[in-house]
Amino acid sequence: MARLLIIHHTPSPHMQAMFEALVSGATDPEIEGVEVIRRAALEVTAPDVLAADGYLLGSPANLGYISGALKHAFDTIYYPCLDSTRARPFGYYLHGNEGTEGAERAVASITTGLGWEQAAAPVIVSGPPSKSDLEKCWELGATVAARLMA
Repeated sequence: MARLLIIHHTPSPHMQAMFEALVSGATDPEIEGVEVIRRAALEVTAPDVLAADGYLLGSPANLGYISGALKHAFDTIYYPCLDSTRARPFGYYLHGNEGTEGAERAVASITTGLGWEQAAAPVIVSGPPSKSDLEKCWELGATVAARLMA
């Protein structure tokens, strides 16, 4: 069975709504043969990442950058996973009340260094997530999970 790992930092109601929509898409009953594992960014370990076949990342954009929690996750897993996780698919979602460009650059830079392959367009939300934003989160979860189906 394929394993999809969701690494998230969910400190606000807006991030929680986006996370729940993402999980709903990833666990849609039509997606078979994919186990979805959820790990808070401060709890994820290199063995979690090594055991997964694909990834979904979620973070608020704090002061224009990814959250300290997601940065800590990458700091923890980067070198232990560098050569063993290349070409694995990933997607991500960000929420910011101001600019998210720095957070987008950070995710792109780190995942490029890891050699991960972006499987779907990111979901970037400013302010309260709309119904359309939540649908995009659902689609992101479903898209990355479906890519892992055998």
